[in-house]
Amino acid sequence: MSMETEGKTSNSQALSVESGSIKEGRVQKYCHASAHTIDHDSWEQVGLMLVTCFNCGWILSFSNLIMVPLGWAWGITCLIVVGLFTAYVNWLLAGFHFIDGQRFIRYRDIMGFLFGKQMYNITWFSQFFIFLLGNMGFMVLSGEALKEINLAFSDTALRLQYFIIITGVAYFIFAFAVPNMSSLRVWLGVSAILTSSYIGFMLAAVANDGKSNEHRDYDIEGSTVSKVFKAFGAITAIIVSNTSAMLPEIQSTLRKPAVKNMRKSLFLQYTIGLGVYYGVSIMGYWAYGSSVTAYLPTDLRGPKWVKVLINSCVFMQNIISQHMFVSPILEFLDSKFLKLGESIYSRENIQRRFILRALLFTVNTVVAAAIPFIGDFINLLGSFALVPLTFIFPSMIFLKVKGNKANAVNRAWHWAIIIFSSLLTVATTISAVRLIVGDVTEYHLFADA
Repeated sequence: MSMETEGKTSNSQALSVESGSIKEGRVQKYCHASAHTIDHDSWEQVGLMLVTCFNCGWILSFSNLIMVPLGWAWGITCLIVVGLFTAYVNWLLAGFHFIDGQRFIRYRDIMGFLFGKQMYNITWFSQFFIFLLGNMGFMVLSGEALKEINLAFSDTALRLQYFIIITGVAYFIFAFAVPNMSSLRVWLGVSAILTSSYIGFMLAAVANDGKSNEHRDYDIEGSTVSKVFKAFGAITAIIVSNTSAMLPEIQSTLRKPAVKNMRKSLFLQYTIGLGVYYGVSIMGYWAYGSSVTAYLPTDLRGPKWVKVLINSCVFMQNIISQHMFVSPILEFLDSKFLKLGESIYSRENIQRRFILRALLFTVNTVVAAAIPFIGDFINLLGSFALVPLTFIFPSMIFLKVKGNKANAVNRAWHWAIIIFSSLLTVATTISAVRLIVGDVTEYHLFADA
């Protein structure tokens, strides 16, 4: 098999049907028509999307999730090593967007074409629940931002669940109005302004607090066993901060040459984007030490208006960012239930899209409101789903496509990645389960976390 040739594709505003000239039976079995736009966007647009979406409100929890369990030495080391390695595997995976002249617009399509139905199902199951729970996590995070705004004007805030419901409605409206990833376009400019605003004010406020905080410490608390498990949880968080498990889906929106353009976009993510979210994580830990909370704006000691501005920007920016991460689910629903022979803006398709979005975000909102420690479940899925999708599967693809054409050193390298990543999956999964067991005894359904 070859991955070098970028095959011919067809594209329209409404539908994008990919077709290949070889192995038609296998291609047709795993590569289905898409109701979303394919082969359309510039690498600059996708690069801006990656930079802004990976600098969503999630980064405000990384000081606590990453640096507190690892400390300075291990924290910085793991940030660098995991960042470089995720950049490498995503660069590798981008090169397999075309195999034997066929363009693969979904991760599961690649795995099904190369390894069969079982791997197709495993890939889609893993992706689906990562995206679903990730969207619920966005809802909880945005709810926290709204609650912080409420607390700035009142000593007794409303329950978190009210703010999660408001968030769910906002997400639904945006997902209905902006039907797919390519349609984000102008919204990415808005997202860039919001991202720059909240991060700029956040860093200024954190730096000011850090200068006046003389009582911070950086001790890692807990027993040796506890420290080890928390460290694996932190590694999972670093992986989550750097990758999405949906690179082929993002790459599908790029115009050709899609491989070269995707790698240009990835360069922006792993330079500008990574520099920002790593910088916020390190600054937060420097300013507040091991006492930094799971939502950084909570620690700010500056004027009330700064907190309100930061949380307002975070809430609005999250509305745009979450759309990228939930888009593969929207693409699946639209491709399955919309009328593919009609424009995506036809009356019938608008009605169907309204119903599909309403059902999805209603379910997500109810579950997010019911489970106050949804982050633990995201950590669990990040462990046994995101690690294989990020590290193991690209090496499997390399070995399958290249086969005996690859030299012994390359084959050994990718087998080493598969083995090490499998062990990492086991360790991080055990760590995540341990956290969930601990939190189950502490929280109850619909708790005001």
